[in-house]
Amino acid sequence: MRLSAPCDVRDRLAELLEKTAGSEISLSGVNEMTLADPNSLADTLAALTASRVVVTGTLERRLVLAERPGEASWIVADLAGKPHGSRAWPEWAQRGIAFANPDSWLSTATLTGEALHRFQRPEVLLAALYHPENFPLPRFPLAISDLARATRATLCGRVRLMDMQLGVTLEELLASIAAGVDVLGISATFGQHDLLATVLDTVADMEDRPVTIAGGSLVARTEKLLLADYPWLLIARGAGEPTIADTVAHWHDDIDQAQIRGIGFAGAAFGEGTLTVGRYRHTANVANRALTDFLPELDLLAPTLARGGVAQLEASRGCTNTCSFCPRGHKGSHTGCAPVDLDWMVGAISGIFDHFPDRSRTLYLVDEEFIGAGPDAAHRALELAATVAGHGMAWESSCRIDQVVDPAQDRAWHIERAAMWRQLCRDGCRRCLFGVESGVTSILDRFHKETTGEQNALAIRTLSALGVPPRYTYITFDPLMSCTELEETTAFQARTDLLLKPCPELTPAQIVDGVRDESFVAEHETGRPFYSEISYLLVSMECLIGAAYTRAAHAAGLTGDANPMMGRLDSRFADWRIGVFSGHAQRWIDRNFALDYALKSIEKLIDGQARLVVRAARRVLKNAAFDLLTAMVGMLEVYPLEQPELHAALDGELNVLRDGLFAKLRDQLAGVVEHVCQTLPAADGVFLRDQHRQWSQRTGWDLINAADPCGT
Repeated sequence: MRLSAPCDVRDRLAELLEKTAGSEISLSGVNEMTLADPNSLADTLAALTASRVVVTGTLERRLVLAERPGEASWIVADLAGKPHGSRAWPEWAQRGIAFANPDSWLSTATLTGEALHRFQRPEVLLAALYHPENFPLPRFPLAISDLARATRATLCGRVRLMDMQLGVTLEELLASIAAGVDVLGISATFGQHDLLATVLDTVADMEDRPVTIAGGSLVARTEKLLLADYPWLLIARGAGEPTIADTVAHWHDDIDQAQIRGIGFAGAAFGEGTLTVGRYRHTANVANRALTDFLPELDLLAPTLARGGVAQLEASRGCTNTCSFCPRGHKGSHTGCAPVDLDWMVGAISGIFDHFPDRSRTLYLVDEEFIGAGPDAAHRALELAATVAGHGMAWESSCRIDQVVDPAQDRAWHIERAAMWRQLCRDGCRRCLFGVESGVTSILDRFHKETTGEQNALAIRTLSALGVPPRYTYITFDPLMSCTELEETTAFQARTDLLLKPCPELTPAQIVDGVRDESFVAEHETGRPFYSEISYLLVSMECLIGAAYTRAAHAAGLTGDANPMMGRLDSRFADWRIGVFSGHAQRWIDRNFALDYALKSIEKLIDGQARLVVRAARRVLKNAAFDLLTAMVGMLEVYPLEQPELHAALDGELNVLRDGLFAKLRDQLAGVVEHVCQTLPAADGVFLRDQHRQWSQRTGWDLINAADPCGT
């Protein structure tokens, strides 16, 4: 599949309009951004022809229907230039459309009333929630964009997308719902329960309530809590594409509610294929490996880029591992798109980037595991990188550390993998994130990472020597950890023998052997501490609902009430001192998060020297965070485990320490941020100065997600 060139599509639209209006009409205002947004395209064509226009179908094969004025017929165009007879039409369309020339991409046709009704209804609104005060710059909303594609593939109805990242207020979203929709889909992630509850409370009060389905990482964790409060709600429990397509079919009474794949619901009739879970019912999910299409529509890509956001895409779904802290159902199950299937999509994204020449042409592949598993995994990764690079774009993604070093593999495998990583960098790998999570083997065992501290150390050395630009995630505190483990994990983060100088002059074999030779390491180490490459320091493990780790914490008597805001159980720590440290660390993270996130977001938008300056500014924040960590670990000797009555004293000492470190950081960053702003494009500099001003003026140490506002 290849996407038609914009000029070809405009030529076809011009022919369509001429046949509809009877005269030639200029399409000078139609570009890649208009073509990516079918609602905008429909409005444009309707204004040009003064006729009813329907635009449906997916991006690579849009279908346009224009009513002929004064006639009981329509002009129907396949903008991909393919014959209408080659489309896999649904049964209702086969019954309801009579083409004069099905062997052409352009034909007159008559439509039955049912067919026209199906093309126009239901009115589907897909909404993404957002707290802009915490995340000041947007990401392309893959969740609702994937669902839009799945809905448009049915050819039924009209789909609108509203993303609060893009300036849509909660009031505007509620007004759009109140104005009337048939199907409402809501995507909610961690920290958005308050927004979700407000939307659902509004829907609950409506006399003519739309079919409402909620999904996302938060909703999957809080299903029963939501169904208890909103028994009419449908919960999307897995991949949303088949679920939303079935929901549209259900709205048309083609299937019963119990036949919608991948939902949880309450209070409905028990139907075939459902499993009773208490008084809640589940229908069968569609496994990742059974999905053949999880690509997005691109309606909101241009608006995202216009607001300083970044482009995101999934090339695969699932993960090859079963980490204990992850509650997702797709653990251990991985499936990916073939690179050829992504070529047209990356081309379409590239075409929209052409309208934003000042932005880094970087595509963020948000796969949990970019490389994947199986004998062809490396080959697929290389082909995918070459596909993205072929459109003049760089890319970032993430994968497991055992894609670099695997004790179960021999030297030949490691040399091949080192060569793979070098080639990936040549083909546009801008950075790759690795979920190290710890450098202490006992902690890694508890997390079921199936890696060791030594393995992680070798992989970090290998990546840096190869010149692979990394990011690492790391969990510093967890409720089950001991004080010895905290000391060891802090020492690992401080190690200066892990980040090596890039060695482009060496072969992959020389690097594979060298990182295992301490004299080689001593010769090539940068002297920088490992924590300087950790994305966010001071992170604590959360006991997410449904995770194996949470069950272990519960068995140890460490879990408390459910917190729907974050989809977790509140928890305490086996070592009370580590619990106090974790609480203060979280307040440090939250007070600095918006500024750090702004810097990180700007880093994604720019290239060259300015990007390096932004990264250097983030290291100032990291140094301060690590100063806090080392000071806390130093207090372990002063406050014995056997004296929990000293909790208040430790808390008070940490308050003083934290305030002092923040005052020092504020002084350090004043000049650093101004230097960064002077290197940035003007608009980015204005944005960063505003974020820095808000950060500097903020007082107190409130948590971002301190409590559930609904009191549940």
